[in-house]
Amino acid sequence: MNTAPANFADRVATPAEREVWRILADVPDPEIPVLNVVELGVIRRVQVADGRVTVGVSPTYTGCPATEVIARSIETRLQAEGYENPKVEPVLSPPWTSDWLTDSARSKLKEYGIAPPAHSVSNAKHLFREPKVTCPRCSSAQTAKVSEFASTPCKALYRCSNCLEPFEYFKCI
Repeated sequence: MNTAPANFADRVATPAEREVWRILADVPDPEIPVLNVVELGVIRRVQVADGRVTVGVSPTYTGCPATEVIARSIETRLQAEGYENPKVEPVLSPPWTSDWLTDSARSKLKEYGIAPPAHSVSNAKHLFREPKVTCPRCSSAQTAKVSEFASTPCKALYRCSNCLEPFEYFKCI
């Protein structure tokens, strides 16, 4: 059983677990469809025992409305691959952190027009000051926050002073 954040999926012990991780990499995040749930870092563990699959999933924040959609998408995808009655379990501790976004997720966010988190949350001082957010379109650091919340609570709305385009910023959580 793997209990590490998703970016450590390559450490899975069994071929059956590696196969499930591969399948999960085809499950898109419902709010940012260019990311999959593995890249998002919400898959916390995969266990395959006696043909039964159990997947531990962390919400990006408590009350995230996408959590239930992600769980159902995982179950549906695994059933389509022939796994009967897969189980998705919530994992709340330790809580998900934006530090668990994979490098590919950060690149995909930028390509999609969403600025990735500017700092690691491992240093708490970054949580109490405004981040230096770079525009994902023109790479300018001349940006300003327009709203604390954007299309989802885990993103803020910014505007670039250089290219004048609005964009979302995936917050450091």
